[in-house]
Order: sequence, then C-alpha cells, then structure tokens
Amino acid sequence: MQYEGEVVAGSSCLLRFLTTWIGSFQEFLILAGLAFRNVVRRPHYYDDVFLQMDIIGVGSLPIVILTGAFSGAIIALQMSRALNTYGASSQVGAIVSLTLVRELGPVLTALLVAGRNASGIASELGSMKVTEQIDAMRALGTDPVQKLVTPRLTATAIMLPCLTVVADAIGLFGAFVVAVPLLRLITSEQYWSTSWRALVLNDLGQGLGKPFVFGMLIALIGCFYGLRTTGGTQGVGRATTQAVVAASIWIFFVTFLIDKIFVNL
Repeated sequence: MQYEGEVVAGSSCLLRFLTTWIGSFQEFLILAGLAFRNVVRRPHYYDDVFLQMDIIGVGSLPIVILTGAFSGAIIALQMSRALNTYGASSQVGAIVSLTLVRELGPVLTALLVAGRNASGIASELGSMKVTEQIDAMRALGTDPVQKLVTPRLTATAIMLPCLTVVADAIGLFGAFVVAVPLLRLITSEQYWSTSWRALVLNDLGQGLGKPFVFGMLIALIGCFYGLRTTGGTQGVGRATTQAVVAASIWIFFVTFLIDKIFVNL
C-alpha cells in the first residue's frame, strides 16, 4: 500500500509539472500571436520602436564587437596548427568565414543580446507589473501588448541581424590579424579571396535567417516573463533569471532545427 501511494504521488507531481509547463507554453503562444497581430494594427508606436532599437542595437555594439573580434582570432589561432599539419594553411579564411557566418556569429550574438536585453526587458516589464503600472495602462484604454511587447519584438528582430553582420565582419578582421600579420600563414589577398568565395547563398540565408528568428524569440521570452511577474522585487529577479535561461535554451534548440532544414536543402 505504501508503494502504491508513492507511485500515485509521483504521478500526481509529474502531472502537475506537465500541466504547468503546457499552460505556460500556451500563454506564451497567445502573447506571441497578439504581438504579431499588433504589427499590422494601429496605433503603431514608432517612437518606442526607435527607442528600443537604440537600446538593443547601439547599446549592444561594444560587447558584440569585442566578442566578434576575439571569436575570429581564436578560431584562426586554433585552426592554424591543424591546417599546417595537412598543408592547408591557405584555407584558414574559408574556415573562419563559414564558421562565423553559419553558426558562431548568429549564436554568440544572440546569446549576448539575450543576456543583456532579455534580462533588461523582463526586469523592466516585471517592475511595471508589480507596481501596477500595467493595470493602470489597461484602465486608461491602452493595450499593454501593443505598447510594450510589439515595439520590443520589432526592434529586436530588426537589430539582431544587423548586430550579427557586424560581429561576422569584425570576426573576419580579427582572424585576418592572427592569420596574416601574426602567424603569416597566408597573404592578405589570399585570405580575403578565400573568405568570400567560400560563402554561398545557403550560408548567407542561415547567417541572416537565424538572428531574425532569435530576435523575435528573445523579445517575446523577455516580455512573457516580465508580464507574468509576481512577488514584488524578489519576483522581478526571478523573472529576469528565467528569461535569460529560457532564451538561451531556445536559441540552441532553434539553431538545431534551422540547421536541420538548411542541411537538407
């Protein structure tokens, strides 16, 4: 009887966990649907969109530039030994460009933006939620999703591909500094020629398509956890942590799905 009771209790806990998770995912899909619908509905808060583009895009430039430069330099440094072993030092530019454009540039940039901006969005909206500013917004006849979520969704979806392009370009330059002046593996003409020739339309599609999807995910996840914040200032901190963790996990999961699609193409 005791064993049967433990089994029933375990099944009940699992059912509660699944119910909570499915309910949260359903709420997220509803929020996403409302946010996407508001993109084509009036009013359009363009001032908020431009403000968020400045905060998310321009504000993230320094960390994106630093990360991109060191990423390219590290790839070139690590691959130099392996390429020398097989006498293929001339391919360092092609390997760096493919690695950065396909995977490392979009994913690293998205993770940095998620850590910086998903947490900021969740804490900002969470503070508004616990101080009842969002309830006051509804009382005044303003749709919180249209005012708060849609501008952040639009701004992040626009700026993250731009930041990824910057990270890729700086990464290629960082690899150039290591491969040409520092290690003298290849001439500058050979490096840039092989870097650009290695890229095809499929690579560019991955490099620009991924950050566009990542941007929408980061904004929606940050807004979702911010709008469901409860429990005062402690709840704001909890929502911020959950937003960053959830956004990071979803970035890797969606990367796998997109890679599966493009590999089949």
